[in-house]
Amino acid sequence: MAPQSLTMEEKKRYAELQLMAVDMSRCGDTVELEKMVSAGLPVNLCDSKGNSLLMLATYNGQAETASMLLNHGAEVERRNDHGQTPLGGVAFKGNMAMVNLLLDAGADINADNGGGKTPLMFAAMFGHRQVVEYLLEQGANPDSQTVLGISAQNLAKFTGAFRSLGSLFSK
Repeated sequence: MAPQSLTMEEKKRYAELQLMAVDMSRCGDTVELEKMVSAGLPVNLCDSKGNSLLMLATYNGQAETASMLLNHGAEVERRNDHGQTPLGGVAFKGNMAMVNLLLDAGADINADNGGGKTPLMFAAMFGHRQVVEYLLEQGANPDSQTVLGISAQNLAKFTGAFRSLGSLFSK
């Protein structure tokens, strides 16, 4: 039996629902988003830039929404159009709670987030000391290098964040 074709009106409504879901992810409207996911909306739905619902929720600090998405099977390593993972995004933002949530869900601590940049490198570039320290404690590789041969320590030096982070790299 062939799948039933959608009318233009149904396609338009589905597109509207997708936009609503993306917004709910950003804003933390967990209850309504869970209803949509439970009704069949793809849990790994992405926006026009490839950011998954999980990426949007974690990047915007929506822990309850992110947990719900993970409980429904959201892919913790789902990359956006720039090759970035949710962990890379939250390391960039410096959100420790989201770093913990994603690592607990099995995120790859040393994932290449484009050009060889790892979550540790993003945290170091922006001087997020607590995140850098935690990632190192959890096994992040301080010797990883970008495709240009730049380490997290060097990225911290280039951005001026090294003054507050240098001691973490000399252990």
